[in-house]
Amino acid sequence: MRDVDYLNVAEDSIKKIKEGAFLTVKYEDALNTMTIGWATFGIIWRKPVMMVAVRSSRHTFGIIEAAKDFTVTVPAKDMRKEIAFCGSKSGRDVDKFKTCNMLTVAGLKVASPVIDTRGRHYECKIIYKSAMDPAYLDKDYDTSLYPQKDYHTLYFGEIMACYETD
Repeated sequence: MRDVDYLNVAEDSIKKIKEGAFLTVKYEDALNTMTIGWATFGIIWRKPVMMVAVRSSRHTFGIIEAAKDFTVTVPAKDMRKEIAFCGSKSGRDVDKFKTCNMLTVAGLKVASPVIDTRGRHYECKIIYKSAMDPAYLDKDYDTSLYPQKDYHTLYFGEIMACYETD
């Protein structure tokens, strides 16, 4: 494991997240991972921050609403099959970890684990969340991205750790 500066790898991470990454959340006995294809990085409130978006219809939503943190794993190896499965099946109906033969490893700084795979891992403490208000959303985006009106909640996570594993 080696620590990396999240800003130095942000462009590469965003490129890879567009292909799919794992957002993992744990609260008490509840644990789930889901595929994400969107995220942002930056400095907010003088802190290094990663923002992720979770629709209220997702199983992960109930867990992240109760949790204090989340992790994002950006795999370095080909995990297209696992990314597709975790993006199309609900944790309500199937154990994604078991079905995909994926293990987790405890987070270094947060309660949520990371996926045990070669790649880049972000451990984030939730410092702010905001449910989208469609009144403020561009109408073209509303029509094209939210036909079911299942809007995202945005979770701003202070990056507590960013590292790569082999």
